Amino acid sequence: QVQLVESGGGLVQAGGSLRLSCAASGRTISIYAMGWFRQAPGKEREFVAAMSRSGSNTYYADSVKGRSTISRDNDKNTEYLQMNSLKPEDTAVYYCAARVAEARVIPRDYDYWGRGTQVTVSS
Repeated sequence: QVQLVESGGGLVQAGGSLRLSCAASGRTISIYAMGWFRQAPGKEREFVAAMSRSGSNTYYADSVKGRSTISRDNDKNTEYLQMNSLKPEDTAVYYCAARVAEARVIPRDYDYWGRGTQVTVSS
């Protein structure tokens, strides 16, 4: 199985950028579909972005489309989420997840999860 560790979160002003990283160990991430999700206080975990196992296809939530880019470095066994033009409503704990099948947007469809990294966007 794969272990996932997120990093790169922090406090940023509105309009700023962050790059989140998800370092994998135990297995190569190239065999998994990878997803990013977020959860704000009092809200359910929601889909942000995903990449297919091949890396050929990417998917984004409407709320981040055009502002975020998911990418993968197979040599580093790491998935990334670049977020630009951040808004206060992007404030949440961000989680990466891996799925032993093709990408999905529903959290319960994912098999492995990291512990999350906090992103706080100030206005």
